Amino acid sequence: MSLSSCCKKGPGYASPLEAMQNGPREKLLYVAMIPCQEDQPNYIATIDIDPNSSNYQQVISRLYVPNINDELHHFGWNACSSCHDDCDKQRRFIILGGFKSSRIYIVDTADETQPTLHKIIESDELKKLDLSAPHTVHCLGSGEIMISCLGNAKGELPGGFLLLNQNFEVTGRWMDEANPSAVQLYYDFWYKPRYNIMISSEWAAPNVFSKSFNPNDVALNKYGHSLHFWDWSKRKYLKSIDLGSDGAIPLELRFCHNPATPYGYVVCALGSSVFRYFPDASNEWQVEKTIQVEALTGKDGQPVPAIISDMLISLNDKFIYFCNWLHGDIRQYDISDPSKPKLTGQIWLGGLIKTDNDFEDSRSLTGGPQMIQLSLDGKRLYVTNSLFSSWDDQFYPAIKTDGSYLVKIDCDSENGGMKLDQKFYISFKNEPNGPSRAHEMRYPGGDATSDIWN
Repeated sequence: MSLSSCCKKGPGYASPLEAMQNGPREKLLYVAMIPCQEDQPNYIATIDIDPNSSNYQQVISRLYVPNINDELHHFGWNACSSCHDDCDKQRRFIILGGFKSSRIYIVDTADETQPTLHKIIESDELKKLDLSAPHTVHCLGSGEIMISCLGNAKGELPGGFLLLNQNFEVTGRWMDEANPSAVQLYYDFWYKPRYNIMISSEWAAPNVFSKSFNPNDVALNKYGHSLHFWDWSKRKYLKSIDLGSDGAIPLELRFCHNPATPYGYVVCALGSSVFRYFPDASNEWQVEKTIQVEALTGKDGQPVPAIISDMLISLNDKFIYFCNWLHGDIRQYDISDPSKPKLTGQIWLGGLIKTDNDFEDSRSLTGGPQMIQLSLDGKRLYVTNSLFSSWDDQFYPAIKTDGSYLVKIDCDSENGGMKLDQKFYISFKNEPNGPSRAHEMRYPGGDATSDIWN
């Protein structure tokens, strides 16, 4: 039974510990799917991941959107633990952005096994506010929904933050009215109400990254390398910190889940590093590099950067997980000492470095691990491999014919360690409309990356 139908207080949990201890085991997984044939519609795949079900490891429904060339990317919920004590709210609607089309789809999961399309916010609504390329979705304690957008109406800089009300109507921008152009580059964001702070990261303008990755654009400073700090309650820009070359392309960022814990981490794709952000003794926000993944030698003898593409933190704030998309490995670090993470697990799943992988039968794993999602209890990590269609085609062209994969890793949530589930493997090669790319994942009952506690 999901949170939306059984919650006693509202659409989420009172604390991360409650979610970890009392949350239901995940039975369904929603996955954003992009067909490798551009003339076919994107869709949400609902996958049965209940080991006691007769449909285990099967796609039990597909919700196709009515357009093409959307490039469905990240998505989130209309309500979560940020408003857990409001019984009028339900974790029911998925807010799903089309990266290329700038459409936003509202998906109703009242029937969790058969999601339906509730509403479409056309790109014109975003362009009226000079925004495009919706990415990260977070529900707010007010009931509003906030979405980061990477570009302006023309796909150039600057981007910004979009706001929707509870009826999924565009109401305006979340911005510093006195300093609207302080930040040019956008990507991910996370807010921490107890410390009155929001932090945002950077990728690039949609017109820069959408075709493919051009190294010359890095030299031309078209890709981000900074974190931005905002006064949450006043919607005021505070400052930016340049992470330097080791912090090139800072993507996913996560605060620790405990609302009293003031620090978090960001992974830097091209810099192949992890930085921690935290307030010092004078409450000034600082950063420090905590992990550096060194380049490895590829099969052609050339150095290959890791390209850290996704990251999350377990609900008990004990472990950090991230993917090295080009190297091909997923790592687990113990962050009990937040400044000195300790490597406790590593799994190889494709990539450009090794000729085999950690499946005993070396089954096909085209591409490298890219998106991850962790169960509420911290024991099961699900993995997909598509980053962005044009980047897939550039670095892993075989995905276009082989499609994506979905695999599961069993995690020790107390002592650390990971083990690949040799029996769990889903290929998206033979989808109804041909091979498809699998990107972000969500569970109906919440997960390790969608909830923020006040």
